Amino acid sequence: MTEQVVSVWVRDPRIRRHDFWHAYLDYEICLHTDSVCFTKKTSSVRRRYSEFVWLRQKLQEHSLLMLQLPDLPPKNPFFSLNNAKQISERMKGLQIFLEKIVQSPLLLSDSCLHLFLQSQLSVSKMEACAAGRTHYSVAQAVRCCGLRRFHSEEDLQKEEPSMSSDLDSDSSDYRDPHPRTKGLAINKPKSSVSLGLMGSCEEEKLSCSSVSP
Repeated sequence: MTEQVVSVWVRDPRIRRHDFWHAYLDYEICLHTDSVCFTKKTSSVRRRYSEFVWLRQKLQEHSLLMLQLPDLPPKNPFFSLNNAKQISERMKGLQIFLEKIVQSPLLLSDSCLHLFLQSQLSVSKMEACAAGRTHYSVAQAVRCCGLRRFHSEEDLQKEEPSMSSDLDSDSSDYRDPHPRTKGLAINKPKSSVSLGLMGSCEEEKLSCSSVSP
């Protein structure tokens, strides 16, 4: 039996600014796989450090302490958005964390992991979806990720009417870093700054701009 491969990259850290006083850093997560565990074989989403913390907590709860999960890079009270070394070290730590997570068959069965890696839902919506409290399934949330880049709002509503309206109910639930479709009400931070830390040469093998929605 051919071994199934799951490759994951954490790259392209960007500073998101709501205003002069409030800013945070998020990262692009690219995934490429031939595993039957995943609804989509290629994907690209953006997540921030606090969402990684949420994911680890959920995976630990759901595994019923049967697994010792890998550690995240520690939270640094002196972490600076202007310190390229700190950002690079955290980014590498986040990638190592995900690389270990996706090698566990038990964790690959967790809906929270799939929503984290392949949907644009916020933490609250991921929790609701994983618990079955939404009008859409986990698979639908994953398939819908990225559709707004290629479809009009009317087409999206025709394809997933209940899901589209639910996703639109909270503007923080959808964070497309490169919105391309005009006329859609997508709230995003007022500005973002790309830091140019793209990671290792191995990561460049996956061109996230060509990832299928």
